[in-house]
Amino acid sequence: MEEALLVEELLHEDHAKNYTGDGSVDLKGRPILKQETGNWKACSFILGTECCERLAYYGIAKNLVTYLTKNLHEGNVVAARNVTTWQGTCYLTPLIGAILADSYWGKYWTIACFSTIYFIGMAVLTVSASLPDQSSPPQTLAFFLGLYMIALGAGGIKPCVSSFGADQFDDTDPLERPKKGSFFNWFYFSINIGSLVSGTILVYIQDNYGWGLGFGIPTLFMALAIGNFFIGSGIYRIQKPGGSPIVRVCQVIVAAFRKWRVQLPIDESLLYEVPGKISAIEGSRKLDHTSEMRFLDKAAVVTPPDTKTSGSAITSPWRLCTVTQVEELKILARMFPIWATSIIFSAVYSQNSSMFIEQGMVLDKQIGSFTIPPASLSTFDVISVLAWVPIYDKILVPVVRRFSGKERGFTELQRMGIGLFLSILAMVSAALVEIKRLDIAQELHLTHEKVEIPMSILWQIPQYALVGAGEVFTCIGQVEFFYDQSPDAMRSLCTAFALVTVSLGSYLSSLILTLVSYFTTKGGKPGWIPDNLNEGHLDRLFWLIAGLSLVNLIAYVWCAFRYKYKTAA
Repeated sequence: MEEALLVEELLHEDHAKNYTGDGSVDLKGRPILKQETGNWKACSFILGTECCERLAYYGIAKNLVTYLTKNLHEGNVVAARNVTTWQGTCYLTPLIGAILADSYWGKYWTIACFSTIYFIGMAVLTVSASLPDQSSPPQTLAFFLGLYMIALGAGGIKPCVSSFGADQFDDTDPLERPKKGSFFNWFYFSINIGSLVSGTILVYIQDNYGWGLGFGIPTLFMALAIGNFFIGSGIYRIQKPGGSPIVRVCQVIVAAFRKWRVQLPIDESLLYEVPGKISAIEGSRKLDHTSEMRFLDKAAVVTPPDTKTSGSAITSPWRLCTVTQVEELKILARMFPIWATSIIFSAVYSQNSSMFIEQGMVLDKQIGSFTIPPASLSTFDVISVLAWVPIYDKILVPVVRRFSGKERGFTELQRMGIGLFLSILAMVSAALVEIKRLDIAQELHLTHEKVEIPMSILWQIPQYALVGAGEVFTCIGQVEFFYDQSPDAMRSLCTAFALVTVSLGSYLSSLILTLVSYFTTKGGKPGWIPDNLNEGHLDRLFWLIAGLSLVNLIAYVWCAFRYKYKTAA
């Protein structure tokens, strides 16, 4: 009899191994078989979708300022402000998509819904650009309506696609788990393939064959992205939404403050948690208790008012929260310093589309008979990313793994730190190029002449390449870190927070420029960044950003050493 029970138990365990252990299901909510779903098979559709979607996005973004100035007849300042406002919106709207995905719809249906909005916006934009008299008030209104529908659609899907792709690998499977890191590398690779095609071929088409065709092609690729995404529906692994993460956070804070006078038990096992292996939060595993931020543990202390006459714990989470729910808030608090110290990287990255281009405008752009547009040098940033992703994934990770013994070679925090260091080198490189440029200007007595300096623009390649290498380490590492360390039912939201650093980095860069301009132009001085850069000191701006980045790196290293990684129960 005992032997029969043992055989039955072994058969049951063997059968369970065929299914995912992270709680993922199919579209109909059924348990899902590992062999038939997820993994790279499903990710191939997701990577293809991301490549097409980014081609569509950058097909609009890369040359938008040109359309606004030439076709809508906006001034340079107005056009630049409209572009930065729109781009900032694109990196703030991910919060909307993330909350909907984690709370109600799940990642799959959030992507499906916002992709449709995205496509409609692209279509409206294309029609507006194809008709005559594009600057008329009705068409201008239609253009901006389409533009902000794109911002809503792009923002809605952006925090979901990367985390949805990572969901295709089972966290509980030691063979599948390391593939998540590789997925994030190739995800970023796909983004930059789309960016490269948009920044070269599509920009050329827009400038030479018209905006109707130039916007129509990205619209077609957005349609391909949606179609490609739906084709893979049958093999996707789907995580159930766990309810509003913001509400859960508020519940912990309210419950903890209600019990601020309550003593914490010496035995942490007395803190409230639902029995069994399954968390009370849909789509989330239980989290182990940690000893940090003990005040929040009071939300999980069971007091007499929290129990019914039967002695069982009440279900109101505004009075009593589970340990897992408390640990969710602790995780967010622990991640905050890492998040804050990664903003400066986005400020460095924003120089690609601002001060690096300004610097390139006063360098020699002639290569033989060909004139290099200063903005096209950013292609070397993309090329650097495309080169570093396979180098990192196929060479660096296996080599470092031998020494560190870690599945992914570097930890996410180590990876981000290397990228922050590379961003400092990029600013140092830009400063050295500017010092050399100013020296040549002084030698040739061109300081007070608003002219190009006979120094090749190709000297800018190292600074763009270093920023690109930094992206592979910091940006990919950041997305990987926020996905891996976030609570299971908050992954889209935490990915959205990572994307918000791009927006905040741009705002930080604008603040630095504003303050530098204000303080360096006092007393009638030309300042560091005058209209004639030959009279200025752009190098000092680059040194300032490098210095701020160095201070930030020191703060980051301190935070990284103190960071405590999450552990699932």
